[in-house]
Amino acid sequence: MPWTRNVIAVISALSLGAAAAAAAAAVAAEPEIAPVDAAAAESKLLERPGDRLVSSIEAHQELDRLRGAYEDAVADAAAVGIEVEDSQSGEVGVVELAERTQALRDRVREAGQASIVAGVPRATLDAIASCESGGDPTAVSSDGSYRGKYQFDRGTWASVGGSGDPAAAPEAEQDYRAALLYQRSGSSPWPVCG
Repeated sequence: MPWTRNVIAVISALSLGAAAAAAAAAVAAEPEIAPVDAAAAESKLLERPGDRLVSSIEAHQELDRLRGAYEDAVADAAAVGIEVEDSQSGEVGVVELAERTQALRDRVREAGQASIVAGVPRATLDAIASCESGGDPTAVSSDGSYRGKYQFDRGTWASVGGSGDPAAAPEAEQDYRAALLYQRSGSSPWPVCG
């Protein structure tokens, strides 16, 4: 209240002398500070760390998602014979990791469209696949023992580095594994279609 400050200034002048009176007058001349809504201020202080926490959690979740996508891309690349120099995803930021993942996916896609797969002409592989399965990477023989685009049995699939069910493997991996088998054994693994 303005009159309270003025009273204090007068009392100070009477009891403390001229220097104190001047200081008291300076205080009285200062503009009043608007009252603070303590609840609103506390709410803002509490809200900011909460917002930062949520943002931090979301950023970590995005980074974890990208790390998983990168590791999947590394596995897909290895399955088609692409060597990845640096498969570490833990020491890079979100933008760089997203760029690395996309670049690796592009390399895998290009490998799947190459005219030569692991040294074997794609036309040779396409002819075998067309005869064996009609080119269907999910094809399974009637008795279930031959699986995928090139009708691998599980033992042959494993012998060229495949794991799991050949019919469940990506098509580019099936092409790559068939090319490895063709390099090793020629067309003999496909007696009818080779």
